[in-house]
Parts: sequence; structure tokens; C-alpha cells
Amino acid sequence: MSEERIKKRNTFLMQGSILAMAGILVRIIGLIYRIPMINIIGTKGNGYYTSAYSVYSLFLILSSYSFPTAISKILSERLAEGRFKDAKNVIRISLLLSVVVGFIMFAIMYFGADIISTIHRKPLLSFALRALAPTLFIMAILSILRGVFQGMGNMIPTAVSQIFEQIANAIASIVFAYILFKRGEIANLIYESEEYSYAFGARGGAIGTGVGAFVALIVLVIMFRKLHRKFRKFLNNNNYIEVESSGKILNVLFTTMVPIIISSTIYNITSVVDDLLFSNVLTIMKSELNIVVLWGIFGNYHLLFNIPVAVSNALTSSIIPSISSSVAVNDVREVVLKTKYSIKYTMLIVIPSFIGLFILADPICKALFKENIDMLISVLRAGSIAVVFFSLSTVTIGVLQGLGHYSIPLKNSLIAFAVHIVACLILLVPFNLNIYAIVYSMIIFALTLSILNQRAINKIVRYNNPRFRRRYILTFFLMTLSAVIMGIVTYMLNSFLANVVLTGASIIFIWIRLIICVAVAITIYMFLVVLLGVVRKKDALYMPFISRFSRILRG
Repeated sequence: MSEERIKKRNTFLMQGSILAMAGILVRIIGLIYRIPMINIIGTKGNGYYTSAYSVYSLFLILSSYSFPTAISKILSERLAEGRFKDAKNVIRISLLLSVVVGFIMFAIMYFGADIISTIHRKPLLSFALRALAPTLFIMAILSILRGVFQGMGNMIPTAVSQIFEQIANAIASIVFAYILFKRGEIANLIYESEEYSYAFGARGGAIGTGVGAFVALIVLVIMFRKLHRKFRKFLNNNNYIEVESSGKILNVLFTTMVPIIISSTIYNITSVVDDLLFSNVLTIMKSELNIVVLWGIFGNYHLLFNIPVAVSNALTSSIIPSISSSVAVNDVREVVLKTKYSIKYTMLIVIPSFIGLFILADPICKALFKENIDMLISVLRAGSIAVVFFSLSTVTIGVLQGLGHYSIPLKNSLIAFAVHIVACLILLVPFNLNIYAIVYSMIIFALTLSILNQRAINKIVRYNNPRFRRRYILTFFLMTLSAVIMGIVTYMLNSFLANVVLTGASIIFIWIRLIICVAVAITIYMFLVVLLGVVRKKDALYMPFISRFSRILRG
């Protein structure tokens, strides 16, 4: 095994690990600030915020979500081939395109806020929607810059900007949520209603999102200007006599972006469709349940399960340009190994996360939230398995896109989305499972998509080695076994602490119990994956952070 190949593999996973660690840190910050924000605006306010953010996420996908993926892929291919002038033109045209698309999406969301609110059966939702609209314009430009750095194989600027973005978002969201919630209380008195304080509070949280994006944009602009000065002469060189025209670059951009946009839209539109189905079906059924409060509970659940999923999202950002580079030079072995270790690396984290969320749902929810705790605990346990399926579906989509097969995730997403809608309606109407219908149908969607994507990958990346296949299956079995043993021990420890040692209902006791259980769970799991050979010494060549423990690993 050559030193250069080992270095490339380490670089690939190190860059993915940087984004993964930044993603985890960003999610932790997001969790930290969302807790006080939710406690300020209440579960009902979080219902407004969650609905508005789902709509914003859909518009974000349509406007700029595909930019980093498309730009990083196109840029990495041209840099690998020495087409530096073409790479420079790709950056220039992409920035112009982002300005146009970002402005159009901002205008549609801002001026269409009232219509969207009516469709969602939440008239006051428009306050948060209009507050989020300017962020679409900022994110369009921000996404291009992130794609440029990722296409050059440098994930650090993206990671740094994400951290700055979330810190600014956290501070601004809490401050504006508090200020506007108080103003909403005054509006309640004027309009003789109880809803304005919640809607205004959600608007404050939405403003924080825009502040965070603006700060991240400033950070990346500074980094980009330094990069441009450093490589100005380099980018003017070209190993190809014929330079691509602007029309050809636009065609390549749209050809690359459109399938990603469609598949990502289908992949992420589920939350918006779920919101619409849930609100309208319960209204038609004349349910006495508070729709906004239930959606706020779902928002809390979504916040908790989304933390481990950040790892797979971060890895996907580095998978696409890395696999694309290997495909461009026809390095089949590298493609196989990058695919294998990307999935293994993700599952190594999300499988124990699923077990942990299920076992420790009670102390987690009680430590973090104040309202509707019992139902949130039940929802979190019911939907904890979503961590695994959403992470796997995200990574497999990234792998397929990196392999250049954009239509396959699109087709698979359409099939999974259709299954999801049918399941959601069945669970909502005949079974009347209210918010659990959304949770279960969401799991069905991710599971279906994961299975379809994995089947497609197996057909494309063929590696006919029975021993390799058996070892790969055994690894996942042992990984799951380690997580289950960890869960059993953690469950007994949590019960012992709750019933014998820390018996009070004090929030301090709950936090102590949670911290002890998490620390013990992590220690047990790490010990077991080493003992059972889930992680071996040779894996350290592909998993940079594991290389630090190579001395204690088996061969």
C-alpha cells in the first residue's frame, strides 16, 4: 500500500471528520440555544417556529441547497484535470447565479407569506416566514463560497463558518425571541388574543437565523479574498487550450444541480407535507387536539434526533468531491474503500446514538424542556430509530451523487416519498395516531430510501469478494451487539441512580444522572468495539481519529 494512497485516504476522512466534528459542535450549540428559546416562547411558539423553519428549509433547497454539492463536484473535477481557468469561470458564474436565484426565492417567500400561512391553517405563521425570507438571499451566496472551498478539498472554512454562524444565531435568537415575545404580550392585550406572543417569539428566533447566516458570510468572504489573492496567478493557468464557454458552464451547473435539487426537495419536503397533512387532516376531523402545540412537541423531538444525523450530513459534504475525484481518474479501489468506510464511520456513531436516545429519553427530556415532557419522552422513544435510517439515507445519497448517478437518488426519493404519504394518511385517519403518525411515516420514508439507495450502490460499486462481504456484515452485527450491551448496562445504571441514589425530582439530580449515564455508555461502547474487533488496526488508515488508538487495536 503506497504512502501516497494512505495519505489520500487519511485526507478524505480527516476532512470529513473536521466537518463531522464541526457539525456535532454546531448541533450542540443549536441544542443549547434552542432550549432557552423554546422555554421563552413555549411549546406553542416552537410550533410556529418549526412550521416556519420547515417552509424556509424547502425554499433553501430550491434556492441554494444544491450549490455546495454541485460546485464542489464540478470544481474538484476541473482542478483534478488541471483546467484552472475553467475552475475560475465556474466560481464567477456560480456567484452571479446565486444572487439571481437567492433574490427570487426571497421575494416569493416574503410576499407569499400570508398564502403559505393560510394553507398551513396557522394565520400568524406569516410573522416568522417574513423574518426568515432575507436569509434565503444570504444563504445563496454563502453556499457558493462553501462549495468552492469543499471543491478544493478544504473543509475547514465551511466548518469555521458553521461554528460562527451558529454562535451568532444562538445569541441573536435568544435575545430577539425574548424581546419580541414581550412585545407580543402587548399585542395580545390590544387584539384580545393569546397567540401574538407565541407568533412574535417565533419571529424573534427566525431573525436569529438570518443574523447567523450574515456573520458566516462575512467570515467566508474574508477567507475567500485571502484564497483568491494567493491563487490568482495559479487560476489563470490552464492545461487545456480550449476554455469552456459561459453557456457550457451554466449547462453543466444546471445538469448537475437540477437532479440534486429535485431529490433533495423530495428528501426534505416531507416535513412541510407532514405539517400540511397533519394540520389539515386534524382540522377536517374536527380534532380537539392543539395542532400548534403538538407540532411544537414534534419540533423538540426533531431537534434531539437530528444531532447524530449531523455526522452523516457532514460526511456527505466530503464524500461527493472525494469520490468524484476518484471516479475522474478511474480509481475503482479508492471508490470502493471510500464508500465502505463512509458508511461504516457513520453507523459507528449513529447506532449507539439510537440506543442512547431510547434508553435515556426520560432524563434527556426532563433535563432540557419544561412543557409536555411525558408526551415528548414517548415520541422520542418511538422515533429514536430514525437516527439510523436518516443517517444512512443521507450518506447513501451522497455516495450515489459522488459516483455521478444523480437520477438514482431522485427515483428512489420519489418512491420513498410516495410510500411515506400513503403510510402517513393511513396512520393519521384510520388509526388516528396524531403526532405518532408523522413520526412512524417519517421512519418508513428513511428506511425505504436507505434500502433502495444501498441496493443501487451495490450494483454500481461491485466488489465480488465473499470474505470481504462476510466481514462487512459481521462488523455491523458486532457494532449493533456492542450498542445493545451498552444500552442494557446504561438502562440498569439509570434505574439504579433514579430509584436509589438520586431519587429527587431536582433538575440538578437529573443532570447528574444524565451525565454519569452518558459517560459510562460511551466508555462501554468504545471498549466493546475494540474488544470485539469492530474497529481494527487497519481501519486506522481510513479513520484518522481512530489512528490515535492504533496501539490497542487488533490487527
